[in-house]
Amino acid sequence: MTDYRPHEIFVEESVRESLITKNVLSRLPEVQVRIIDSIEEKLEEAKNSSPTISRAKQSLVLARHKGRFFKMCPARQTRGDQRNVCCNYFVINFASNCHMECTYCYLQSYLNFPYMIIYANVDDLLEELDEVVRGNPDRYFRIGTGELADSLALDGLTGYGRILVNYFSTLDNAVLELKTKSDCVADLLQLDHKSRTVVSWSINPDFIHQTNEHKTATPRARLTAARLCQAKGYPVAFHIDPMIHYPDWQRDYEDLIQQIFNTVPAESIAWISLGTLRMTRSLQNLMRSRFPKSFLPRGELVPCEDGKLRYFKPIRVEMYCKALEWIRSISPQTPVYACMEKRDVWEKAFAHAPPDEVVLGDSLVQVVL
Repeated sequence: MTDYRPHEIFVEESVRESLITKNVLSRLPEVQVRIIDSIEEKLEEAKNSSPTISRAKQSLVLARHKGRFFKMCPARQTRGDQRNVCCNYFVINFASNCHMECTYCYLQSYLNFPYMIIYANVDDLLEELDEVVRGNPDRYFRIGTGELADSLALDGLTGYGRILVNYFSTLDNAVLELKTKSDCVADLLQLDHKSRTVVSWSINPDFIHQTNEHKTATPRARLTAARLCQAKGYPVAFHIDPMIHYPDWQRDYEDLIQQIFNTVPAESIAWISLGTLRMTRSLQNLMRSRFPKSFLPRGELVPCEDGKLRYFKPIRVEMYCKALEWIRSISPQTPVYACMEKRDVWEKAFAHAPPDEVVLGDSLVQVVL
């Protein structure tokens, strides 16, 4: 994986004394630091200068999150007509943007602030978690940090992983998921996590990594990191997402699934999720512009009811059926679910669909608890 080294760091005055700020600055002593009154200064600068996405990521901003850290997964927020089956997921937005360059990443067309941002007011985050999780002891929560940023790619700078793992180890009704395409797990290996943290990897075959997952850890490095975490007692998980349809997809994905189970014992795998390539029209156009050599935006994609472009439904069903067949041939008991798919796709690929989001979400939490 390509480590992140910003060209400059901007620190909001309000988080100057934050533990996260101190961690970052102590680990990047050679980088110029500028104290600013507000992140709005950088936002105005971006509007006026219109930096490219790649150039903007060279600036790191340490800021105070002024809204809510804790939210329901956007897939739950926008599913009013229940088009897609949801897994009752919640997210913590501790950072925004990613220095890695996956061609298909939705962040490049979603974020309106192009710089790398770390929200340094960690005490406010923990207070909010107390309010929600400890305040609802009769509910289960599966909470991830990988919506607007990779969960671990910057962990060597921020120390966020250590803080969150230690906090979740004290909870009886919640599971933390750290989802990554990195191999940055060193800080996690000495923690007393009490199996309340699942470390998970988004993973694709070597061919997709080489052509479309730039600056990320190799699949082999991710699996090695998973093995290290499993050896320290962490439950681990894998997200084979987005699955890409290309001439050798069956051979490559079958081999990938075999590699996963050859590296990590089946009983240590909390779950595997499956999802196929999906994108908005604006993302498709941006991919063509930023990554002209990528074949992904030129594939045969059709508009679906939620506004996203996807493969034809029979192709998606075939891909899920094959992946499920390969997984089940090795480990019949490993929980497998589909991400952002309609109920009829679930029924065709899995022979059933969860009755509701709570049942699916709770079943995944209880695998760990």
